[in-house]
Amino acid sequence: MSSQDIPEEKHLPSEQGDEHHAGVAVADEPFADPGLPVHKPRIQDIDERAAKRSERTVAMLFTVSMLATVAFIVSYVVIPVDKIVFLFPLGKISALNFALGMSLGAALFCIGAGAVHWARTLMSDVEVADDRHEIAASPEVKAKVMQDFADGANESGIARRPLIRNTMLGALAMLPLSAVVIMRDLGPLPEDKLRHTLWAKGKLLINQNTMEPLRPEDVPVGSLTFVMPEGLEEDAHDFNTEIAKAALMIVRIQPEDIKDKQELEWSHDGIVAYSKICTHVGCPISLYEQQTHHVLCPCHQSTFDLSDGGRVVFGPAGHALPQLRIGVNREGFLEALGDFAEPVGPAFWERG
Repeated sequence: MSSQDIPEEKHLPSEQGDEHHAGVAVADEPFADPGLPVHKPRIQDIDERAAKRSERTVAMLFTVSMLATVAFIVSYVVIPVDKIVFLFPLGKISALNFALGMSLGAALFCIGAGAVHWARTLMSDVEVADDRHEIAASPEVKAKVMQDFADGANESGIARRPLIRNTMLGALAMLPLSAVVIMRDLGPLPEDKLRHTLWAKGKLLINQNTMEPLRPEDVPVGSLTFVMPEGLEEDAHDFNTEIAKAALMIVRIQPEDIKDKQELEWSHDGIVAYSKICTHVGCPISLYEQQTHHVLCPCHQSTFDLSDGGRVVFGPAGHALPQLRIGVNREGFLEALGDFAEPVGPAFWERG
């Protein structure tokens, strides 16, 4: 049956706005505003002694937070990182991790608990309904916001309750100290470590290929040999850190071909020792040209003249290679006569 066959009296209500259809009444306000519940005062609102107890409770929580922050710092300083303790039912755990976690957790919890207890017992709990307004605030609205902020601060009691205010500020001020202390674990303090290597007076020059000390006759003219200081073991935990500063290369040049006076004085029978670490970005130098006495860094082609004080003759390196003063001990082995006279490695001077 088409819509044309439906009798006109069976159509939907007319446009006059019938209020009844199929016996159901249509209300003007289907969702009536229930309004705000009747405000019931809290015991703290009518009993100043109860308010004082709540104030002391909040202050106590903030104070405990400060003490927990102090405990965090003390634990970090005092407890050894490798100390293991047994705690039931956790079993064996790191004493430092447990102390840091518990103290920091207590500090954060007490700040949160204190703020919640303050809001629930002492701050105003009167519900206020406000109409929505446009995003662009008028001067009147701005003035009202500022007044509401002032009223909220006044109702919070922060001005009338200095005990809560002072302990809260103390807890919030001390809590960031935990993060500051943790920054100590970003790495060891450099101190003057960049200025010194393992080389020292009397340290033998050890061939990295044979792991044996070198004699002058072991270094033929035109050869390039990589050495490391005596006492440094390849399986040591700090090997990479130390070899990155102490890596050394030695070559033998005819004494008459050495152009730099200091280089000649610091050499032994034409054997010169220079840092293997390029002064550009710290790559290990490994290529040697016998005729020119130049060494080449394979990374960015910085070229240094080992017959003229290790100066830069090409490439982006900004500084000459540091030279190590060497000699021969009583047993006839090559030894260092001290540490490098200047820091090794790239861009040290730019780092300060």
